[in-house]
Amino acid sequence: MNREVEAVVTGVGAVTCHGGGADTLWRAMTAAGSRLPDRPADPLARMDLPLISLVPDPDLTAERATRFASLAAAEALADARLDATSLAAARTAVVIGSCMGEPGSNERGRGGESWLPPFRLAAALAGELGLFATVHDVANACAAGAYALGIAADLVRAGEAEVVIAGGSDAYSRVALGCFNRLGAVDPERCRPFEKDRGGTVFAEGAGVLVVESAAHARARGALSPDENAPEVPGRVLRLAGVAWSCDADHPTAPRSDGEQVVRAMREAVGGAAHEVGCVVPHGTGTRLNDVLESRALHRVLGERAAHVPLYSLKALLGHSGGASAALAAVAAALILRHGVVPPNVPLKEQDPECEVLLPQGAAVPLPATARRVLVNAYGFGGNNASLVLAGGPGPDDGGEPW
Repeated sequence: MNREVEAVVTGVGAVTCHGGGADTLWRAMTAAGSRLPDRPADPLARMDLPLISLVPDPDLTAERATRFASLAAAEALADARLDATSLAAARTAVVIGSCMGEPGSNERGRGGESWLPPFRLAAALAGELGLFATVHDVANACAAGAYALGIAADLVRAGEAEVVIAGGSDAYSRVALGCFNRLGAVDPERCRPFEKDRGGTVFAEGAGVLVVESAAHARARGALSPDENAPEVPGRVLRLAGVAWSCDADHPTAPRSDGEQVVRAMREAVGGAAHEVGCVVPHGTGTRLNDVLESRALHRVLGERAAHVPLYSLKALLGHSGGASAALAAVAAALILRHGVVPPNVPLKEQDPECEVLLPQGAAVPLPATARRVLVNAYGFGGNNASLVLAGGPGPDDGGEPW
């Protein structure tokens, strides 16, 4: 592949239940503290377990998903050192994934007399930034954020865009919460991936946004130096080294039991560099089926290294942020690569023996210099699977050359 059209990540932004900002997320990751979910102040949320980890903002009637996406995008653009003038001059696109889109106005009270299309986040963000651009909303459930990043990489590699603002955002939805209660898929305590006695997932609000650029555009504006040791790029620019999608086409909600398509997506994303994967940010929802299936799939993809490659279980820290979850996982992967360490996980009471994966406890684990790639997995209803790999610095397949 021509390295000038390779997709690089130059900026990240996040909004989570711990507050705004990727730095806030990193502090929460390194602190490794558990957080009990909230009970939303919604009198119409009549269900057994109205649990969700809310972004600190009491107004449930506002267009929260739109605002979260806007805040995360603003941070990502500032991190990438891109302003409105730069965006207008480039071929820019906006791609945002979401489970529920913008549910606020449609779920206000018992529902208004008018109905607005919920999947308008990308258009709203493009309008706010003053862009007349390629705009895509992605709505394939909890894999949506990963698919958005995959579309971003495709747009860059095809020469359709030089800059893509991509990620995911989801906010409180009474409908979504009610549906998971009816499915019996909510843990009564919190989101506890890979725990022996886990009872389901717990939703969370949030948004993750990444700035994806062509290497040529990043280099032309000085964000990607020809000298990898230059002070202006101290490991902040990362490669979106691999993205792959697959679909089980097997069941509306459950993953296919043989895990074939999950394995396929992972293998295609890591390519021939499975030995360079130094960390995995798993989908890990806390549901009985997902965690076991993903653990077994990792062994098939990583081989004997699977028991020794550290996992960082982001949903144990945040809860399950739906269509934003993979985008936030990609932000977490970028932070892990920038800092060179895998933070300790939220402590496990007892790990499920069927989940034979490494979840570091108590202390951070350094990323080896020879394994500077982080694999991110995302799975959604309808059998939607996606995996992506973020890489820091040149690898052996690049001839060891600097950017």
